[in-house]
Parts: sequence; C-alpha cells; structure tokens
Amino acid sequence: MANAVLKVEGMTCGHCVSAVEKAVGQTGAVGKVDLASKKVSVEYDEGKVTIEAVKAAIEDQGYDVV
Repeated sequence: MANAVLKVEGMTCGHCVSAVEKAVGQTGAVGKVDLASKKVSVEYDEGKVTIEAVKAAIEDQGYDVV
C-alpha cells in the first residue's frame, strides 16, 4: 500500500468532506480529510489505482488539488 497527502482547495464544510472521501473511495483508495488543514491523506494500492486517478476523482467533484 502507498500513502500520499494531497492539498485540496475549496473544501469548506462537512458535505465537502463527505464528497471528497466518497470520490476517493470510488477509485478503490481510502481517503481521510482534514478540513482544517485542507489536506487529504490517501492510502491506495499502486497495482490497482494511480494517484493521478485519485486526483482526477477529487477534481471531478469540483475541488482543486494543488
């Protein structure tokens, strides 16, 4: 398993947290959002999903991965 921490702009509330965590989960990865720091800790299997796919899933929800 690999781990990454992504900085995500645009998250402001609990709904945002749910949307991002759900989007990450749909890729097969596990995401945990820290709203205060605007960071998402991602754990993923490099053989099944790329970090680029996780970033794209977050961006598809309307947030910016920086």
